Amino acid sequence: MKYSGWPDTGELVVGKIDEIEDFGVFVDLEEYEDKRGLIHISEVASGWIKNVRDHVREGQIVVCKVLDVDESHEQIDLSLKDVNDHQRSDKIQDWKNEQKADNWMELAFGEDIGSEQYISIANELLGAHGSLYDGFKQAAIHGHEALENTDLADDEVDAIVETARENVSVPYVNVTGYVDLENPDPSGVDGVREALKAAEGNGDVPEEIELEVTYVGAPEYRIKVRAPNYKAAESALEESARRAVAAIGEHGGDGEFHRERRTDDE
Repeated sequence: MKYSGWPDTGELVVGKIDEIEDFGVFVDLEEYEDKRGLIHISEVASGWIKNVRDHVREGQIVVCKVLDVDESHEQIDLSLKDVNDHQRSDKIQDWKNEQKADNWMELAFGEDIGSEQYISIANELLGAHGSLYDGFKQAAIHGHEALENTDLADDEVDAIVETARENVSVPYVNVTGYVDLENPDPSGVDGVREALKAAEGNGDVPEEIELEVTYVGAPEYRIKVRAPNYKAAESALEESARRAVAAIGEHGGDGEFHRERRTDDE
């Protein structure tokens, strides 16, 4: 997606060096439609510059800081030297992420998606999550819930969530805990089995959470949770254990949650 407007003064922009002259460098802005900027030789690098080509080359992708924008003269002044390594790395990553998101838009709505529909959908994602990439990322993690506060049509939400789940790699964390379940009641094994089903959520675990309960050694069971972040993972782990303890308690049994394994063997 390329913006039709103008960059703001102070903004970091990605550009491709198009032309090198003795007095400076012309740069095509990758994020803006038909916009070109100039890096004066004094803004290419710190110190005295004998030959501009010692510092840049045609076709090179660079990150620049916008020094000034004169829309009436269609002039954008840029600086290369005012961008540090950290800023450059972060900006390039953001730009690459938006390119990925642009591709996901085509996957979700077809290569022939009209500009009006594209802009409409993009604006909803930008408004809700700040960028196209983060919009798809949140849809991959939280599903339809991530797009509840948008004006997107149901079929548009479905397409975004489906595409996100198939293409977006999201960071996940894993946490593990243990629950001891003992049941002296006549219900015995059946009571424990019901407690384990309760621990697994009885099919009512959020889409973004993966939860597995396995036998370790009587009376201990392992609960493994995979979630998008530690807060969600810890919450799901504790809730799983709580359900198991409550369920075994209904049969007159005892349950206890702990973080470290107590048996000697797997």
